[in-house]
Amino acid sequence: MRNEWEENMEIRAYRFEDEIGWTRCRVLSFLDSAYYDNVLREKEQYENPAIELVAVEDHQVIGLIDIEYEVEERTVCSRGNGLGGMIWHIAVHPDYRRRGIGSQLLSKAEKIAKEKGLNRLEAWTRDDEWVNNWYKNNQFSKVDSYLHVFINGETELNGVIKSEQSDLYPVQTFAHYVGKEKEKIKEQFKRVHECNCFEKKLE
Repeated sequence: MRNEWEENMEIRAYRFEDEIGWTRCRVLSFLDSAYYDNVLREKEQYENPAIELVAVEDHQVIGLIDIEYEVEERTVCSRGNGLGGMIWHIAVHPDYRRRGIGSQLLSKAEKIAKEKGLNRLEAWTRDDEWVNNWYKNNQFSKVDSYLHVFINGETELNGVIKSEQSDLYPVQTFAHYVGKEKEKIKEQFKRVHECNCFEKKLE
């Protein structure tokens, strides 16, 4: 038997008029995550085809998922053989969490992905334990990682980042670390996140 809230919720394809609701939902859902400062003012557009779904209740976007997918191997995803899809955005409004909305969005997106001939999904996310556990609980496996490094202030920037243009002084920067000395980098800089790659094979 469906709950009353499930009867009032609809998962459907994203429409242009959803953009403001989509943006607000994404911003609010990221505030208590490691992506709290990753703010978009408008919805991302994709070079390749995409599965774009929203969960809507009372005319409000309360969840979303965007998967850009390949029509040619290795043009979107970073690994694997055959055609894959990259989950660029998945979010649930914080007032509507713990209702299974994210998993329902994923399930519907997976069904569409299979119909389009995709054999796997890929997602990159930072080191929030609850987010990583959500992927694991939805049968994703961690397959790779690197570091997101925020370098901020004179102390951290000194000897690391230098401008080659006179009178231009870096104040803060964002960098990817793909080397093997991860623990050293984590000790050197105050804000460092492990960025994890999760992959799910579509049966």
